[in-house]
Amino acid sequence: MTDLTPDEARRIILRAQGFLGASARDGGVSAMLRRVGAVQLDTISVLARSHELVAYARLGPVGRAEVERAYWHSAPPLPPRAFEYWCHAACILPIEQWPLYGFRRRAYRERRFRWHEVPPTVDKVLELVRSEGPVTTADIGGARVDRRASGTTQAGEWWDWSDSKIAIEFLLDVGEVVCTRRVGWRRVYDLAERVIPADLLGEDPTDAECVAGLTAIAGRSLGVATRADLVDFTRVKGRYADLLDDALLSGAAGLVPVRVGGWPPARRGSGAGARAGGDGAGAPNAWADPAALETEPRGRHRTTPLSPFDSLIWDRPRTERIFGLSHRLEAYVPRDKRIHGYFAMPVLVGGRIIGRVDPAREGRTLVARQVGFEPGVSRTAAGRRAAVTGMRDALLEAASWVDCTDVRIERITSPELEGPLRAALNGKNRA
Repeated sequence: MTDLTPDEARRIILRAQGFLGASARDGGVSAMLRRVGAVQLDTISVLARSHELVAYARLGPVGRAEVERAYWHSAPPLPPRAFEYWCHAACILPIEQWPLYGFRRRAYRERRFRWHEVPPTVDKVLELVRSEGPVTTADIGGARVDRRASGTTQAGEWWDWSDSKIAIEFLLDVGEVVCTRRVGWRRVYDLAERVIPADLLGEDPTDAECVAGLTAIAGRSLGVATRADLVDFTRVKGRYADLLDDALLSGAAGLVPVRVGGWPPARRGSGAGARAGGDGAGAPNAWADPAALETEPRGRHRTTPLSPFDSLIWDRPRTERIFGLSHRLEAYVPRDKRIHGYFAMPVLVGGRIIGRVDPAREGRTLVARQVGFEPGVSRTAAGRRAAVTGMRDALLEAASWVDCTDVRIERITSPELEGPLRAALNGKNRA
């Protein structure tokens, strides 16, 4: 069994996620998507939407149109490169993963409910897609309805869906329809049989094979991960979490047990982590992609702000374990209770999180509503210089990527670094 220090594990994770080494940028956006396994989607758009920020964080100032093309391909007869489905959350996924979500499609079909009861019109909606597709929700009656008028008090992103929206989303859940492209931010739905390549559509792996395959993808993407990390990535529970444990212990997932110093021990009775060797000090407490252990991670680190939905940091316990960063998205927190800002983005410099920036945009100016540095970065003169230079470079490159010519900082919460950061930016802006 391999023993790793926390720093060794962190570097393996950074390379696996595409933040360390030049080879991480080979192949552009499509290769990046296959490398990370899943890119989470979210409606919030500050500098850009999260799925764009994920690509930028790894590849640098890649063209935003290139990002969109890689995710949502719309040039038949060439096959799509990706599709949307439920992984860690609503995600863009490489098209070759389609068969591996058969277990989830079968579970949704059996349950016939998620956020809403499936309306009796679902068969009519399917026939409409069959005869008129591809369609958006606008083509089938619209996405929203005021359910409060009928006595329903709940309202919001899920509760005010129209029956046609509920039906089409259920059809997506069970795999009758698929989304492989968008118009604006609206999903375009078409029959899976018309869109998914025939060889993939014909595959029918068992539930155990599906979960093993997804666990392998999660392990490669994360590099080094606890069982809880793998469960969080795949969002399996109940009998499917048991299948994940079986895949780890049998070797079907292709991952190997490792021991990371400083990481918590596997809890007794908590699945594969404990079953692989108990909860003693010498027991494994994580799993790793064996290929990631073969060579030492080397190369240049990316300096970049990170979307809160980036797979490097989307799981709060994992982020705290790897980077010592306690981070929470505050977009839905009342303004007067926010600490770091509406869409605070952790800033990665030299393989570590050195601070956070809450960005906005005014015309062609990138506005940093708030900048803060993490405790400890200013303990030494070298640490202060590296943190200030890294924050400056992260802000300037991000500004250039979204076609801003100036950077303005409104508030810096680290007084000892305010002067140096403002001085570093002075004269560097292009306006």
